[in-house]
Amino acid sequence: MPRYFTEEHEWIDVDGDVATVGITDFAQGQLGDIVFVEVPDAGAELTKGGDAAVVESVKAASDVYAPVDGTVTEGNGQLEEDPALVNTDPEGEGWFFRMTLGDKSQLDGLMDAKEYKTFCDSL
Repeated sequence: MPRYFTEEHEWIDVDGDVATVGITDFAQGQLGDIVFVEVPDAGAELTKGGDAAVVESVKAASDVYAPVDGTVTEGNGQLEEDPALVNTDPEGEGWFFRMTLGDKSQLDGLMDAKEYKTFCDSL
């Protein structure tokens, strides 16, 4: 399953026409202890670069952006009960939402793991 990354520190795993989206380990490290997460509702239409979710930490609140166009199929309900999952497993069980891809060609503009590491090292 290919994984892509954005400059806003979201990751997206793609399996056919379905994608799982979350924030990277780098992002959660910058935010600190996560205290609240708001995920999008199923059926929400997302636009690449548009607001998709909200994450709040003891330091700040931040928007999570849609890495590509698509329709939300599921929000991670576990995060409402246990937002700290984003700290303990940001690139696994701490995922934010799943979506169907509206335009797979938009993935071409995202980074792979090696490119993302180089990007983070430059910050």
